[in-house]
Amino acid sequence: MERRVLWLATRIIDHANRRGETDVKVGGHQASCASMVSIMTALWFDHIGGDDKVAVKPHASPVYHAIKYLTGELDRSYLTTLRQRGGLQAYPSRTKDPDVSDFSTGSVGLGAVAPLFAALTRRYTDSHFGEQDPARFIALVGDAELDEGNVWEAIADPATQGLGNFTMVIDLNRQSLDRVIPDIAAIRLKRFFADAGWHVAEAKYGQRLGAAFGEAGGDALEAHIDSMPNEAYQELFGLAPADMRRTFLADADPAVVRFADRFADDELKSLITDLGGHDLALLADTFRSCDAEVDRPSVVFAYTIKGHGLAMAGDPMNHAALLSPEQIDAFRSSIGLDLDTEWDRFDPDSDAGRVCRSVGGDINNAPLPPRPVLPIPTAARSISTSGSTSTQEAFGRVLASLADVEGVGDRLVTTAPDVSISTNLGGFINKRGVYSHTERADHGGADRILKWAPGPNGQHIELGISEMNLFMLLGQLGLSHDHHGQHLLPVGTVYDPFVLRGLDAFIYGLYNDAKFVVAGTPAGVTLAPEGGAHQSTVTASVGAELPNVTYHEPAFATEVDWILCDALDQLGRPDGTSSYLRLSTRPIDQQPFADSVERLGEARLRTHVLDGGYRLVDAPPDGRPGVTIVTTGAMAPEALEAAIELDGEGVRASVVHLTSPDRVYRSWRAGFTKSTATARVVRAPSHLHRLIPHDERNRPVVSVHDASSHSLAWLGSAIGTHQYTLGVDRFGESGTIADLHELTGIDAGSIVNAALIALTEHQVHPED
Repeated sequence: MERRVLWLATRIIDHANRRGETDVKVGGHQASCASMVSIMTALWFDHIGGDDKVAVKPHASPVYHAIKYLTGELDRSYLTTLRQRGGLQAYPSRTKDPDVSDFSTGSVGLGAVAPLFAALTRRYTDSHFGEQDPARFIALVGDAELDEGNVWEAIADPATQGLGNFTMVIDLNRQSLDRVIPDIAAIRLKRFFADAGWHVAEAKYGQRLGAAFGEAGGDALEAHIDSMPNEAYQELFGLAPADMRRTFLADADPAVVRFADRFADDELKSLITDLGGHDLALLADTFRSCDAEVDRPSVVFAYTIKGHGLAMAGDPMNHAALLSPEQIDAFRSSIGLDLDTEWDRFDPDSDAGRVCRSVGGDINNAPLPPRPVLPIPTAARSISTSGSTSTQEAFGRVLASLADVEGVGDRLVTTAPDVSISTNLGGFINKRGVYSHTERADHGGADRILKWAPGPNGQHIELGISEMNLFMLLGQLGLSHDHHGQHLLPVGTVYDPFVLRGLDAFIYGLYNDAKFVVAGTPAGVTLAPEGGAHQSTVTASVGAELPNVTYHEPAFATEVDWILCDALDQLGRPDGTSSYLRLSTRPIDQQPFADSVERLGEARLRTHVLDGGYRLVDAPPDGRPGVTIVTTGAMAPEALEAAIELDGEGVRASVVHLTSPDRVYRSWRAGFTKSTATARVVRAPSHLHRLIPHDERNRPVVSVHDASSHSLAWLGSAIGTHQYTLGVDRFGESGTIADLHELTGIDAGSIVNAALIALTEHQVHPED
């Protein structure tokens, strides 16, 4: 079975690169697949069970597909579709591949720790909803992948400690993309894992070489091999047997030379290159030893040869190398196949066929039931129409109120990278507690305002200062229904400027179709005294541009309530998305919202808020020059002040407040349709066109945003008029809000000036 898996994985890549219908390289990694074949054969055919979850090393995806084909879980037609439209993906994908992977991989470092956070999620769901059948979570990782810093952030976080159901298997082939990994890196890496409290195991030498170490002179042989740098050891694989002997013994102890004299050249090379990562029995025993470590994660260093079993084995330049057609023909013949049988499965009545059928029946995941519909209210609190409050403060209050909603509160789980209190999660934590899989002392916390007593019933997971860990955990909490059969409502908070620190993991969670809510707060320059290091400018664009997430930027408390309740409801909808709320610590007078409720009515206003925006000031044409001010989030007060000033200047100014520029843009984009009658592209009304009616579209638009000015720069072209964009296009500094709004040109005076300039240009060149 190991040999057939190697053949299929190699041939899948070979076929993809010889289809001839593309003018760019198709790619694939035959050598990287070959080093993983033994590990994955031992796992799938001897170790894992139906509820276990595995993240496959990105470059080994053809090995995964070969196994899934042999076990009957992938149709034969897919074997010739690698990297084709509608076919097998370049890297394992849980949303795009027909043989659904447990985890998407491809962005190195992320797949390596995704199962670690899935194991944490399983521990959480077992604590809250009762223990399920045991499940193991396994990450298959290349040794070069450990260069990624996010791996060590995850390993070091206290939240991931004690997860005995997680094992990381490192394919230690001593090569990365373009180099042999220098020095004896494994020694240092093992120490890192051990110091983090992990169980460290290794499959270093195969059984033949291990037995040789016990013979006379074997101790000298072992010491000689162990002392060789990676570069020197790697060189041996590409040498002819006689040359290998000379190179290997060049500076060896006489005892090693005497030991080697007992073997012919080809026997010596076979023995010296007998590594544990290709010994199926040793691998199976090593995996079982990890299962015995129930109180800590495990890591297995599996020593392998890149390209094992192929003509390119051990070549330092084999990363993207392909076997020649002649080498493919020879390989096919060596395992008893021909052109008519090369894609065949095993005879179902053979020993291998029976094993494959058994594994396929055990591991093939049953279809998931739909996510449950939870009784999430349309609003958690009564409408807030008086006083001043910030969207961050409103967020905390709404979340604390939702904690008391039956059928909802027990499904909420919050997390933050050491910023839970400063992002207003305190109220929720006081009600629901901090999560720990064991009871822990609160060290006097019961006497404080914030009750911080970790235990198995807590619903807040506090992380260290790592935004990557935040988004990795949110992603796995957001897959809890798919992986663990329990629908959670994950909510994370992070300082908005540092969303970008975790952006890779944010994207990874969305690509996996995870469902979660994240609040970036405070956003923009409105945390003014903190200076430029705590000010964000491009995150609004990130939220609007990412697929599978909806970005919101409310200004008033009730908007936050409606949006958050809708965002949580989205997590259970088949077509729902994750949500990103960009919030502020700036207190804002709630009276303008009260005026909008009076003018529009609560039901209509809520619909508009969830559609992405509403008219905060309605100034229809009255014969005077007019302008439309479009704002979002914390800039609503400046937009309203500017409208009053412009009215004094004889200019009528409507104010459109976008609660979700993302939804408004999508509505506008979705309006393009092709008329079957005229074969012309026509536009259906969008929410943007409802916000700016036809009789106002000859007015210029001034947009203002506590973010980069380009984030709303599409509005003018969308409605066909002039636009003047205001935003934060420079690095910030410390000061008051008024100081920084003036410095960045987003204060009320700047809006007024922009409106007057825009009106002048519009009147002089109305056709431009």
